[in-house]
Amino acid sequence: MTPTNLFRNRPVAVIGAGVMGIGIVQVALLAGHPVHLYDVREGAAAAAAEQLGATLARLADKGKLTPEDVAAARGRLSVAASLDALRDAALVIEAIVENLAVKQALMRDLEAIVAHDCVLASNTSSLSITAVARGLELPGRVVGMHFFNPVPLMRLVEVVSGLATEPAVADAIAMLAADWGKTAVHTKSTPGFIVNRIARPFYAETLALLQEQAATPAVLDACVRGAGFRMGPCELMDLIGHDTNFAVTQSVYEANFYDKRYQPSLVQREMVDGGLLGRKSGRGFYRYPDGAAKTADGEAAAPTLPAVPLVLHGEGPVADLLASRLAGSGLGFTREAAGEGGGIRLRIGDGWLLCTDGRCATECANTLGVHDVALFDWPVGPAAAGAATPVVPLAWTVAAQASDDFAAQVAEVLRALGWLPQRMADVPGLVVARTIAMLVNEASDAVEQGVCDVAGADAAMTLGVNYPAGPFAWLAQVGAAATVRLLDALDAFYRGERYRVSPRLRRATWTAPSAPAATAWQAPAASAARSASKEPTASTAPPAER
Repeated sequence: MTPTNLFRNRPVAVIGAGVMGIGIVQVALLAGHPVHLYDVREGAAAAAAEQLGATLARLADKGKLTPEDVAAARGRLSVAASLDALRDAALVIEAIVENLAVKQALMRDLEAIVAHDCVLASNTSSLSITAVARGLELPGRVVGMHFFNPVPLMRLVEVVSGLATEPAVADAIAMLAADWGKTAVHTKSTPGFIVNRIARPFYAETLALLQEQAATPAVLDACVRGAGFRMGPCELMDLIGHDTNFAVTQSVYEANFYDKRYQPSLVQREMVDGGLLGRKSGRGFYRYPDGAAKTADGEAAAPTLPAVPLVLHGEGPVADLLASRLAGSGLGFTREAAGEGGGIRLRIGDGWLLCTDGRCATECANTLGVHDVALFDWPVGPAAAGAATPVVPLAWTVAAQASDDFAAQVAEVLRALGWLPQRMADVPGLVVARTIAMLVNEASDAVEQGVCDVAGADAAMTLGVNYPAGPFAWLAQVGAAATVRLLDALDAFYRGERYRVSPRLRRATWTAPSAPAATAWQAPAASAARSASKEPTASTAPPAER
């Protein structure tokens, strides 16, 4: 099969008249295809066709379609009474229940009806395409065509190749997706494909922090939104439905032979068991219709500027960001070079404010021999913008041995710098840093294992789940060394498999050239020298579905 515009203007069949199926029908119709819609439920396809007609009429009322467009599209749609009516289809897309045996039976039935050059596509979000094609006479024509909801609006299509899928079939489907105005990314048939695999840490890290009682859902959501995500993990899980989100996590966990990296959360299982499913049940992490708090502690108040000396050490993007915000804050400060070994830290009186490197503030304080130590989260996305931008939340914490006066000073300094400080318990990696590091790590493993390429991973996460950046864009900003350092610290703290570093990511630390982006996030070395006054020397270095 040659990867040309094989399907242009030829009949397309869609099986399944649910939300996903009717969305696919709409896209195919507006691209000019005759479309057959079939559903095994009596009357379901006809009802969905009427619903789609109303949707197209509303689009015409809004000026997005002409009345002629609507009439032509409706004229190309036919409701099939049986699978036999799909005989002339060049492409059949199934969007039925996520049950492997049911999909396999459907594919066997279709193979006995359609022509040998008809492509059979599955919209499955989690099942193996290799397994779906098992037992067919022509398994090479079976491919995954995973759309995202709502289909007419979401640009991404994952083109999933099983072991038997012919490359030309996958290429032809990718070309068709482009004709339909979508961006296609190729992926191997592995658990979760690209998006549902790489996205697991976005939920998992917040759920782990909730289990540790590190912060409230409102605080964690606010900090993640501060990194540029449209929704925090808790409010997104409420929107998806905890039963659905938990089921996908459980599926990926089981399919990966119970790899601890994908282990489901006891917190979420308890919510599912209790019927706290999110928006659809009226209560999840939040009560509805009120929904999630947009900030954790209200609007930013005018800070009380602390009358203590401030000294900024270090070079690089984070140091420059701090310097820019300090300069516009009204706080007097001096800036000094980091000295041997580099590093970034802000001295506040006799204490130190550092960017997290994955260790607890208490451990950093013990290493440095200084009681007053605080950590702030990775400033990425809106949190890394200039101080003139609207204030955004930023997570921070203090060492157990730090004084209350120092903690109050840190909070006021962060407010003066234009952030809305959100205090968390002293947990390693805070929330944004550990979430982004784990997203990068998971994406690195996906590329390492040939699931997708770097460009595909970034496109999938920005287009499929609207992330503010792709994992490899974050990696370019933060640097492999800082990411690996943080993951290694988490691994040392939790002593499990969850935070093991991807081989691809660790190799990047061996080959990456020295550059500001690679060193800007460094944190104090464990062997840092200290003066008799227990003050750190200049050689110490601190360093955002289903």
